[in-house]
Amino acid sequence: MGESTSESAGLAGGRAGHRRLAELIPLVLDAMGAGSVERGGPGPAGGPAAVAAGVAALTGAEPLAGATGVGAEQALSEMSRLLAAGSVDPADPACAAHLHCPPLAVAVAADVVASALNPSMDSWDQAPVASEIERELVTLIARLCYPDAPAPDAVVTTGGTESNLLGLLLAREPEPAVRPVCGRNAHHSVARAAWLLGLPAPVLVDCDGERMRPAALAETLRELGSPAVVVATAGTTDTGEIDPLRELAAVCRRHGARLHVDASYGGLALCSAKLKPLLDGLGEADSVALDAHKFGWQPISAGLLAVRDAADLSSLSVRAEYLNADDDTEAGLPDLLGRSIRTSRRPDAFRMAVTLRALGIDGMGALVEHCCATAAEVAAMIERHPGLRLWGAPTLSTVLFKPVDADDELVARVRRTLLEAGTAIVGRATMSDGVWLKLTLLHPHASAEDYRPLLDSVVAAAAAQSAEVVLQ
Repeated sequence: MGESTSESAGLAGGRAGHRRLAELIPLVLDAMGAGSVERGGPGPAGGPAAVAAGVAALTGAEPLAGATGVGAEQALSEMSRLLAAGSVDPADPACAAHLHCPPLAVAVAADVVASALNPSMDSWDQAPVASEIERELVTLIARLCYPDAPAPDAVVTTGGTESNLLGLLLAREPEPAVRPVCGRNAHHSVARAAWLLGLPAPVLVDCDGERMRPAALAETLRELGSPAVVVATAGTTDTGEIDPLRELAAVCRRHGARLHVDASYGGLALCSAKLKPLLDGLGEADSVALDAHKFGWQPISAGLLAVRDAADLSSLSVRAEYLNADDDTEAGLPDLLGRSIRTSRRPDAFRMAVTLRALGIDGMGALVEHCCATAAEVAAMIERHPGLRLWGAPTLSTVLFKPVDADDELVARVRRTLLEAGTAIVGRATMSDGVWLKLTLLHPHASAEDYRPLLDSVVAAAAAQSAEVVLQ
């Protein structure tokens, strides 16, 4: 006999909510463990059809939810097991395709508290202490990016895409005719942001390899002859390369252009005294995108946008009588509505704040250093491997490689073969010299040796695919 509707619909908050969570969370953890064992590797085997079949096997011919429910215990156990069994696991070193980090347990535990209490970050009366914690966090982040600026600030976003959108929005408000300019290495979200904001498509600047050329930017701005916002990159998606930020900032100043830096990947290297020089000149930018669900080990989403001048954020101001009435703000109630382009939003700052308090800036920096050092060691391992070829030395934690003598078609087939077998989740990058396999190493504890089986799997898959072609 299933539990009653009132039991299944028990609340997470209130004076008894924590007790109900204490009953349910162990079920979830057990189901996660069982699902992980069932999966047996970094990802589910069999490809899309097998994953879809797994979901269908649970629901059968019936819809996901019928007229009557199965109860909280059963729903949590079966659905959590299904999710774990059919998910990729970024905590497995063989899951290294994307900027997709394994979240820290402390951040996930903090997220449980935030989800249970459910502060809504659109007005102070819905999030009294959460709003103050967010203010403390963004103050810390703003100072991290702009240690010498008199009045920096930051806001919380959903990730790099929203942060880049805001970076262009803040440039458009005083200059509606502003032209976006970015390197050919820029993230796709820059072009999408321009489209959403009704701006022209970005003018593309040539790169030396994966880095924007300051001389080419200067020439572009001279020819453009109109207000511009330049988007530089600190950590490209394909290689982790960082643009020459200080030189680009000087070019922007000479031409009166605004500078936004997409540091979604590399920005939190600021936490490391050793790696911080890679970001030389970041503090010269007008705005900076950061993303703590990359080098920050947070559950998605965990984005930030920092600005050198807090006054720039006035462009986000909006009034809604029921949320930030003038007399309330005059009486001292903080205005949260002008801190985002969203209305209802989660207290994502809470888990970021808990993590930083737990580890400290230096502790966070040590994790970033570990990943970058591991990438350098894996790159050296690839160079020594007779069956593999390295694209180039990593700047951050991204390593490009391929089997020796593999053409683009073989590289793509190797990636799909490993994915469909559930053996490894490896990325791909199309460079000027063809398609390469990509490892984005964000595991804060894995060693280079932990990646050796993955490299051997790539070589074995390439050999098997080549043999199959010969037989055909």
